[in-house]
Amino acid sequence: MPNDTLRAEVQEALDEQYALGRELPRGGMSRVFVATETALRRPVVIKVLAPELAATLSAERFKREITLAARLQHPHIVPLLSAGQAGEHLYYTMPFVDGESLRDRMQRERPMAFEDIARIVQEIAGALAYAHEEGVVHRDIKPENVMFFHGQAVVLDFGIGKALMGATTAETETLRITQAGMSLGTPTYVAPEQAAGDLSLDHRADLYALGVVAYEMLTGHPPFRGRDPVAVLQAHAKQTPEPVGAKRTDTPKVLAELVMTMLAKRPDDRPASGTVVAQALSGPAVHRPSGGGAVVQGLRALPVWLPWGIALVMTALVVWMALR
Repeated sequence: MPNDTLRAEVQEALDEQYALGRELPRGGMSRVFVATETALRRPVVIKVLAPELAATLSAERFKREITLAARLQHPHIVPLLSAGQAGEHLYYTMPFVDGESLRDRMQRERPMAFEDIARIVQEIAGALAYAHEEGVVHRDIKPENVMFFHGQAVVLDFGIGKALMGATTAETETLRITQAGMSLGTPTYVAPEQAAGDLSLDHRADLYALGVVAYEMLTGHPPFRGRDPVAVLQAHAKQTPEPVGAKRTDTPKVLAELVMTMLAKRPDDRPASGTVVAQALSGPAVHRPSGGGAVVQGLRALPVWLPWGIALVMTALVVWMALR
């Protein structure tokens, strides 16, 4: 469907409620517009599902699942505002967050500082812990779904994955997850059980995805990557990622071990909850580099004037020896 046709149809159907503005970079399963909510005159984001995906869903079930997710209220979660059908198109709305994504920040800061990584993972883990306690699993944690609002990490699209599943089978779920642009979960970040199409997956799939995100923040790339999504999914299921400490040798031991535990193949071997992850990141050891990195960090902590003082003493010594 041509871009202008979908936009025109959605705008016509929502004419009294929203005025569509500019289009944001497209998500894998939706078209994304900034809009003005007419009644309250506030900016919102409207995400319109891809027509080929919407055609496989029940509009009633989609709206029902969105309604359940919309009850989430947490400082690190961007809430869902509404969901519905505009003509033949399914859509949902959320507040407009005017900030950069984690993906943008990862590209801008190479490498990211340990204290920033620990804080970001801790904030996301806190959001996950709350949502999981409310019975909502995200299913698509990735850098594009994390934004920064006044410096704090906030997570987008909670509950969308469950809403999109509809009445699927394991086979159709696996097919969707491997199709570019139609994924319920992005192959780079999905847990082994999610890659296998396990419809009974639980909150620990989100913790695995967060582990992948943390690994990427630390090392500059995810543990498994490639152009073939099926090969990436198979790697998640069968291959052991190279340890974080081997990729970035000064990574604090606590942080490196936590990330690798989150990447365990078996859900039972991962942290039990987002709360456990957040608590593990609250201690000072998380910010302390290990190995040779500790020496570098110690040198950085020395007074700024010390190198100049040493140089002055050495110069005076050389002059004294020359004059003897």
